[in-house]
Amino acid sequence: KAVKLEQYFCSRYHQPKLKIKTEHATPQLYTALHRRACSTVSTPRITTHYTIHPRDKDPRWEGVEMERFADEADVVIVGGGPAGLAAAIRLKQLANKHEKELRVCLVEKAPQIGAHTLSGACLEPSALTELIPDWKERGAPLNTPVTEDVFSILTEKYRIPVPILPGLPMQNHGNYIVRMGNLVRWLGEQAEELGVELYPGYAAAEVLFHEDGSVKGIATNDVGIAKDGSPKDIFERGMELHAKVTLFGEGCHGHLAKQLYNKFNLRENCEPQTYAIGLKELWMIDEKKWRPGRVEHSVGWPLDRNTYGGSFLYHLNEGEPLVALGFVVGLDYTNPYLSPFREFQRWKHHPFVAPTLEGGQRIAYGARALNEGGCQSIPKLTFPGGLLIGCSPGFMNVPKIKGTHTAMKSGMLAAEAIFPKLTAETLDSETAGLHVPEYAENLKNSWVWKELYAVRNIRPSFHNYFGLYGGMIYTGIFYWIFRGKEPWTLKHCGTDANQLKPAKECTPIEYPKPDGKISFDLLSSVALSGTNHEGDQPPHLTLKDDSIPVARNLGIYDGPEQRFCPAGVYEYVPLDTGNGMRLQINAQNCVHCKTCDIKDPSQNINWVVPEGGGGPAYNGM
Repeated sequence: KAVKLEQYFCSRYHQPKLKIKTEHATPQLYTALHRRACSTVSTPRITTHYTIHPRDKDPRWEGVEMERFADEADVVIVGGGPAGLAAAIRLKQLANKHEKELRVCLVEKAPQIGAHTLSGACLEPSALTELIPDWKERGAPLNTPVTEDVFSILTEKYRIPVPILPGLPMQNHGNYIVRMGNLVRWLGEQAEELGVELYPGYAAAEVLFHEDGSVKGIATNDVGIAKDGSPKDIFERGMELHAKVTLFGEGCHGHLAKQLYNKFNLRENCEPQTYAIGLKELWMIDEKKWRPGRVEHSVGWPLDRNTYGGSFLYHLNEGEPLVALGFVVGLDYTNPYLSPFREFQRWKHHPFVAPTLEGGQRIAYGARALNEGGCQSIPKLTFPGGLLIGCSPGFMNVPKIKGTHTAMKSGMLAAEAIFPKLTAETLDSETAGLHVPEYAENLKNSWVWKELYAVRNIRPSFHNYFGLYGGMIYTGIFYWIFRGKEPWTLKHCGTDANQLKPAKECTPIEYPKPDGKISFDLLSSVALSGTNHEGDQPPHLTLKDDSIPVARNLGIYDGPEQRFCPAGVYEYVPLDTGNGMRLQINAQNCVHCKTCDIKDPSQNINWVVPEGGGGPAYNGM
């Protein structure tokens, strides 16, 4: 053991050979050596996660029991959002209707169903009505029908009203303003009533495969690993959940979906996905300013015409004067000095917005990435043993700023394609994991695809000299008049990570200081998200190469992760020697938005799940 410790330490840190006596070769000694090495090597050690530093090469893990308990289900669903729960409910509805036994298990990384859910949200109830026609009688939390629609182009000091003509995607007649976390929690209750097994607080950390390469199921994450990557006394292996078919509904930019894209080459015939970051706050406002059912959207200031984005402000009707407001910034922006969070804070001071908030109190904050690629960016949806549903592949209708109804419908279509195959007398599959290509075919024949195809060119049309204004003109002509029937499909400009320009080519953005009344600093905002992680665990924001942040991101782009992260996770601080800088990752702040994994210009950050239950604690966001 002494020899192995010496070899491991010296090779990892390029240190001279040590003479470790056998009786001194303990994990505690290794930890001390690790700390010493981190202070002497030129690149400080940041990443300690086993996905980067395998445990089979780490002598501290010798003799640790690594066997996992395994359980069997008919269907395993990853993610307890609208898509995953809709799929689970539909499967059990079909099983009950046809008097079939079907075990459906759903795992969710949040400690409670809905606790990690964040959305605007103005809900189009079509899919919900299809799934649960009597949702009103069952007490679904849809309390605020839209009564008023307002759309504006903002300049720095003024507002230009834009009429919402019938048929335009921004029209919200018949929709509901909802707190999505509350709706998801209610959907979870409906699923449990039908017999779905829900496992909140269990994060799916690994995709399991059969010998023939098809998906076998998932494994939940291990717990009881120290920050330095060593096992604690309370270490416990995760469990395996095997299924005939596994549905991946992790939400936007799921970390398991990323692995599946590569394993099965699912993005071979589609455009790169493009994303935005959405930031949101809940406010309690003066009752005199409260207009329940009012929906406001804007584009323009404070963003320039070539940066895609906009705002929303929704007046809820839940017995108290609540408003939900937020700001969305396309992650294909080019200036590394742009901070989506600070643009959001600046927007709130606009003369059209600030009066609503004056005298009010901010009570919640959160952020989440969202898909904006449209139908040309949807990957192949099926593969042996599994399917992609919801915002994981990306069914958001970008000009509507809505994706819940399409996500739910995709889950329902997946369930309807899976059920007859699962319950057939003979399992018709060439692989051990069930392949269900009918799901993709059914989705392309549904209203989901028709809706997304009609608006496919609106988002990429903003990539022109006139930016925002050119995109609005294109929308007016080709969507409002021709309903998206133009015989071409526009392309995106590549991945968001490749869009940043070097800092030397860009002008730094001077943001005003927050006033503590309408605008706020980042850390006080994160405190309102309820975010919490076990402190003594390896950071789940992993780096493929610890040297890249300083050498490339800081050197070329002036450390953009300090600005695009909406939670203060990344900061560059001086080395203890005072000679140079190092990246510090405050993983406990992470709100699981996935922006860093998307926008990092070096694509060096890989977001993985922390211990189950960690993350934000959104209360009806």
